[in-house]
Amino acid sequence: MSIGLSLDLYHILRGPNSLKVFDKGSTLFRRGAPVIGVYVIDSGRVRITLPTSQGLPQLLEINGPGTILGLSESVSGEDYRVTAEAEDHVIASFVPREGFMEFLRNNCEFCMQVMRFLSEDIHCLYHKFRNINARPGRPRRRHPEEGLN
Repeated sequence: MSIGLSLDLYHILRGPNSLKVFDKGSTLFRRGAPVIGVYVIDSGRVRITLPTSQGLPQLLEINGPGTILGLSESVSGEDYRVTAEAEDHVIASFVPREGFMEFLRNNCEFCMQVMRFLSEDIHCLYHKFRNINARPGRPRRRHPEEGLN
């Protein structure tokens, strides 16, 4: 999810002692692992994947600088829902979940920004889902009141 962070929030999340370096192919976090925090991509690209029913990874998106990863899981406390792997050399700022949540509790303005980001992400997913279902060649769903002919 690529989001437009305010400069203030970006600088807060990108603390000087929180930088982590990931080599190409390294995993930032894996689906099903307990959430430990959020990552803000400073440089490089990160592949977001989800395993298919055959166990093979399905590419969902590739994210670059300015993207925040693990946001919804950190807010909800759920395990990571996707896997994030370095597409190339990646530098990311890491913010532990406890510190991130404490910061949000004490800073209403930034908490509202995060809520806006999560809302935008949901709308983006709705749009992607609608586009997938609208592709030609796929059977359309009939309305229950519509006859078979």
